[in-house]
Amino acid sequence: MKYQTVNKNIDYLKSLVAVLPNQPGIYQFLDNANTIIYIGKAKDLKKRVSSYFFRTHDHRKTSLLVRNIAEIKHMVVQSEQDALLLENNLIKKYQPRYNIQLKDDKSFPWICIKNEPYPRVVKTRDLVRDGSKYYGPYTSIYTVRTLLELFKSQYKLRTCNYNLSDENIKNKKYKVCLEYHIGNCYGPCEGYISKEKYNQGISDINGILKGNVSGVIKHLKKVMQELSKSMDFEEAARIKEKYESLRRYQSRSTIVSPTITDIDVFSIEEDEKFAFVNYLKVIKGAIIQTYTLEIKKVLNESTEELILSGIIEIRQKIFSNAKEIIVPFKLDFNLKNIKFTVPKRGEKKELLALSQRNAKYFRLEKEKHAVLKNPKVRTEQLLSTIKKDLQLAELPVHIECFDNSNLQGSQPVAACVVFRNGKPSSKEYRHFNIKTVDGPNDFASMEEVVNRRYSRLMNEKKSLPQLIIIDGGKGQLSSAVNALDKLELRGKISIIGIAKKLEEIYFPGDSVPIYINKTSQTLKVIQHLRDEAHRFGINFHRDKRSKAQIVSELDNIKGVGEKTTQKLLKDFKSVKAIKGKKLEELEVSVGKAKAKIVFNYFQQDK
Repeated sequence: MKYQTVNKNIDYLKSLVAVLPNQPGIYQFLDNANTIIYIGKAKDLKKRVSSYFFRTHDHRKTSLLVRNIAEIKHMVVQSEQDALLLENNLIKKYQPRYNIQLKDDKSFPWICIKNEPYPRVVKTRDLVRDGSKYYGPYTSIYTVRTLLELFKSQYKLRTCNYNLSDENIKNKKYKVCLEYHIGNCYGPCEGYISKEKYNQGISDINGILKGNVSGVIKHLKKVMQELSKSMDFEEAARIKEKYESLRRYQSRSTIVSPTITDIDVFSIEEDEKFAFVNYLKVIKGAIIQTYTLEIKKVLNESTEELILSGIIEIRQKIFSNAKEIIVPFKLDFNLKNIKFTVPKRGEKKELLALSQRNAKYFRLEKEKHAVLKNPKVRTEQLLSTIKKDLQLAELPVHIECFDNSNLQGSQPVAACVVFRNGKPSSKEYRHFNIKTVDGPNDFASMEEVVNRRYSRLMNEKKSLPQLIIIDGGKGQLSSAVNALDKLELRGKISIIGIAKKLEEIYFPGDSVPIYINKTSQTLKVIQHLRDEAHRFGINFHRDKRSKAQIVSELDNIKGVGEKTTQKLLKDFKSVKAIKGKKLEELEVSVGKAKAKIVFNYFQQDK
C-alpha cells in the first residue's frame, strides 16, 4: 500500500536538497518548532535525502515524517564509518521522535576500575567517559559482589575517595583509617605501598575481568582445602561460596577454542516493533561476556540498519577493540581496521548460532513477560503473525470457517464457526440445511451457504469478517469465491482454503498452495477453526439423522399424521418410550382414536 505525502514547504525543501553534496555525512530533519525529529546517515547525502521527497511512500510513518519536515541540516564527514558513529551519538543526545530507540540498560550493574592514582574498583550503573575502565553489564548482582569482595580481600584495595596524588601523599594530607587497621587496606594514603605494587594488583584484576579467572579459582580452592584441614569450617564455607560463584561465572564463559581469540559476535532477532541485537565477547577461546540490546523500531528500518546501530552502540558502551566481528549476513558497510566475517561452518558458525539463540530467547522471554502483564498483548501478537503469514490487509480480528457434511450423499448440511481475537465465539456458530442443491455436490453446497451467510449479514447490517477459511481445496474455495463475487465482496474480505492431506493453504486464483511451518501459531489457529467447523457440522448432521430415523418409524403408522407424531414425541420424548406406554397413557396424549391406532401398531410389532 502506498501513502501520499503532502508537505506545504516542499519547494523550499527541494531547494535545500538540490545543493546537498554527494559526500558521506549525517542529515537532520527539523519541524516547525525547530525540534530535531529525525537524524540519519548517508554514503551520499544528496541521493539519500532526495529519496524522502517522492510523492508516495511504502510506510505510513515515513509519510508522516516527511509531512512534518520544515528544515534540513547536514554535516559532511570523512567516511561512512564517521557518519555512523556521529549518527549514533546524536540520536542518543537528542532522541528524535522518528529514530530507533535504544533501550537504556541502567538496570544492569558494571564493574568500574576508576581512572585515578591507586585506582578503586567499584560497582556502578552509570557509565562516565572519564578514562575509567568498565566491565559488564552483569546480569547477576551476586556475581558482581563476589568479585568485588574477592578483589578487596585478596588485593587490599582502598575504598576511600581521597585524591591520592604524589604531592598529597608526600605532604601527609591524609591519615590511614579503620580499613587499614583491620587489614582491609595497605594504606596508600600514607605511602605504605608503592604505586607499582598496587597497580600490579589492578593489572591482575583487569585480567580476571577479561576472562582469566582460572588462576583465581585454583587459588580459592587451595585456600578452602587448607581451611578445611585446619578445621575452620565456617571460613571454609564462606570461601566456598566465592569459589562456587566464580565457577558459575566461568561456566558462562563457554570454552570455544584456544585458536579463536579477541572477537565480537553479533546476531539479530526481530518482531514487528522491536529488534534484539545479541553480543558475545570471546577472549582466549572463551566467551566471557554476553549482552542483548533492545531497539524499538520507528520507520520500518532494515535489518542491516538495526544491527549496525546495535554494533556501534554496544562496542562504544563496552569499549571493545576487537579487530574481527562475526555477523549473520554480509554488511554493505566498512569499519576502519575491522574485519566482518560471515561464517559458513566450524566453530565460528557455532558461535553465531549460540548468539542467535540468545537473541531469540531474549525476545521470547520479553513476550512472556508482556503477556503476563497484559494478556491482550498475546492476542495482538497472534493476530499480527496471522496477518503477516497470510499477507492480509488488516488484522483478522473476526474469522469465519465453513465446512460441508453429508453421509453418502444424504442429509447434506453445512456449518459456520466464528473466532474473535483468535478464540471461538460459540454463540455465533451457525448451522445450514442445504436447500437449493440436489444430491451430493460439495461445490454447489459451499456456494449456497457462503451466499446465504453474507447476504444475511449485509441485510442485517452486521460486521463482516476480515478472513474466511474454507475447509477444502481449490474446488470448494472457487465456489466460495463465486458467492463473494455475486455479493460484490471479492477483495473486501480475504479468503483461503485449507486442504486436509498436507495442510496446504490455497489462495484464490493461485493453483500452487503454500505450506506454513507446522509449529506456526498461524497454522494452529487455522487447524483449530477447521476442526471446530468439522465437529460442529458432524454433530448437527448426526442429530438430524437421528430425528429423521425417529420420524420415519412413526410415519409408517397409517392414520397417524405429522401433528400426532409431534405431540407424541413432545410428551414421551422417544419412540422407545411410546412403545412401552399403556393405552390409557397414550389416550391422555392424543385421544382414544389415535391412541388405539398407535397402541395396536406396536402390539403387532411385539
